[in-house]
Amino acid sequence: MDTVFEDAKTAIARVRDGDTVMCGGFGPAGLPVRLIDALLESGRRDLTIISNNLGQPGKGLGGLLRTGQVRRVIGSFFSGNPEVAAAQRAGGLEVTLLPQGTLAEAIRAGGAGIPAFYTPTGAGTVLAEGKESRVFEDGRTYLLERALQADVALVHANRSDRLGNLLYRGVAQNFNLAMATAARLVIAEVGEVIPTGELAPAEISTPHLYVDVVAVPQ
Repeated sequence: MDTVFEDAKTAIARVRDGDTVMCGGFGPAGLPVRLIDALLESGRRDLTIISNNLGQPGKGLGGLLRTGQVRRVIGSFFSGNPEVAAAQRAGGLEVTLLPQGTLAEAIRAGGAGIPAFYTPTGAGTVLAEGKESRVFEDGRTYLLERALQADVALVHANRSDRLGNLLYRGVAQNFNLAMATAARLVIAEVGEVIPTGELAPAEISTPHLYVDVVAVPQ
């Protein structure tokens, strides 16, 4: 199917209440800001957010938390938004904390069709509670971590051609690249749409076959 080109509000209307949503970005780098704002405006609720963090208080994904649109969050770095811990203590938010490398690998595995993997990271800590473990020939204990997949991935790219091939800028690639492979519906916010053929094959980071919707600049 051809990639669809829409404004952010129209694109985000495809998200449904109760969806699991992956959101790219590492701090401000590679963050799909327009799509997050549109998701906030949409009023979608009962969301599970998979992201490195949950923004800052009232900003970015933190805005979704403040309005009560997020039911669960899976990520690595929540200390930048103290409202995450407060919401968890109050019983209004379920938090799953994963080491950053484990989070990245869980998303990559989800995109590759690998259901789970073993890692030594977190073994012997509170993060191991409730998880299957195994000792291999090297004598180390490994935890079984489940892959992550989502209903929707919101990613940010620097450019898209008219087919929907994506080019990221430097470190803004971060989680966006893997998330674009691990969701049923991929919506890409882009800074610029260029004619097909202007991207060299080696420049393309995410092929258009992974991209369903491109949110175009307004």
